[in-house]
Amino acid sequence: MTYEEINEMMQEIGMPFAYHHFAEGESLKPPFVIFLSPGEDTFGADNLMYHSFKMLNIELYTDEKSPEAERRIEEVLTHHNIFYTKTEAYILSEQLYEVLYEMEV
Repeated sequence: MTYEEINEMMQEIGMPFAYHHFAEGESLKPPFVIFLSPGEDTFGADNLMYHSFKMLNIELYTDEKSPEAERRIEEVLTHHNIFYTKTEAYILSEQLYEVLYEMEV
């Protein structure tokens, strides 16, 4: 997927989102989403790269557990036939829940 295709997919989720972070001073009321591509996984042989998979992280931030927000993200990923892994953490310093979806696209 290209950045433009990923950006279009993020719009389908229907929540405020940004790539990597929001600008300084832009404090949003949760829920909101951050997405980023922390790297690539490449396939190659004979010193040639044949294919590259972008790593994609989608991070959902909420002030309380929100199965509805998670469902919206999961429906979009399923619609696009994207396999993901999901983990959850509480960020004490921010007092926010983070649900992390990790995938390759």
